[in-house]
Amino acid sequence: MKTLVKALKHFCVVTHHKYVVFKLCIKAGIPWRGLVHDLSKYSITEFANGVKYFNQGKGSPISVEKKTMGYSKAWLHHKGRNKHHPEYWYDVTAEISKPIMPFKYACEMICDQLAAGIVYQGKKNWTKEYQLSYWEKHKEKVPVNDGIKEFVTIVLTQVAQNGIGEIINKRNLRKIYDECVK
Repeated sequence: MKTLVKALKHFCVVTHHKYVVFKLCIKAGIPWRGLVHDLSKYSITEFANGVKYFNQGKGSPISVEKKTMGYSKAWLHHKGRNKHHPEYWYDVTAEISKPIMPFKYACEMICDQLAAGIVYQGKKNWTKEYQLSYWEKHKEKVPVNDGIKEFVTIVLTQVAQNGIGEIINKRNLRKIYDECVK
């Protein structure tokens, strides 16, 4: 019974995250990306490991699996199927190891990051500055094109200053993206 309860709770966290991403993607002008976001999390590989390493919705089970196993089978599965993750695009053996992510996936990545913070921190603890602070601590480890890294930094800085409502819209995101990748 304990596993069934964990499975239900994990399902609820994943579904809540998808819902928040969907709402943000609508604001960003990419509703389809929000609708299909992270569908692989419901696959056997990702869902089973999500249940096994579930930590009451306080953070990603992938982080727990990495600490426990030294790697995450769920993450290896997930990043290869979801184009909003920089690791999907990263190929150390290619001539261009970090190509520029297309606009719609770069925007989905930002929506995903904001939603993860909102869901894992909870509405009481999440602030508009949270995601920028998290990004600043981790961005050097993210294998992404420098232009996309700048795009994320600028958008999250604007969110920290003005909030999601004013910043997450297609016109603003497109303007920043175009400036950063040219």
